[in-house]
Amino acid sequence: MPDRDGESVLRAKYRDYCSARVADALLSLSPEETFALAEARAREANRSAPNSHNDAIRLATGEIRDRLNLPEYESWATQYLKDPQRFDSYLMGLWKSEE
Repeated sequence: MPDRDGESVLRAKYRDYCSARVADALLSLSPEETFALAEARAREANRSAPNSHNDAIRLATGEIRDRLNLPEYESWATQYLKDPQRFDSYLMGLWKSEE
């Protein structure tokens, strides 16, 4: 595994990777599909339907994150260190702000 500074960058890249995957999935949905996901998530949490656009996006994002079954950090880091190019196309560059 990388040194402390390298570990910080790797963790930032992991967050970037996960964020990009969720964003891609969210952006591929129509507004109706996004709201349907948000409503389903709200029902699962025994709460009322989303009360704003931001609330709907937050709920849909949580649902998408769970459905994507993203890898845990340790598993992702091992795979990334073996083959970074496999993941680099997913990175949005957000990790660079943490360098």
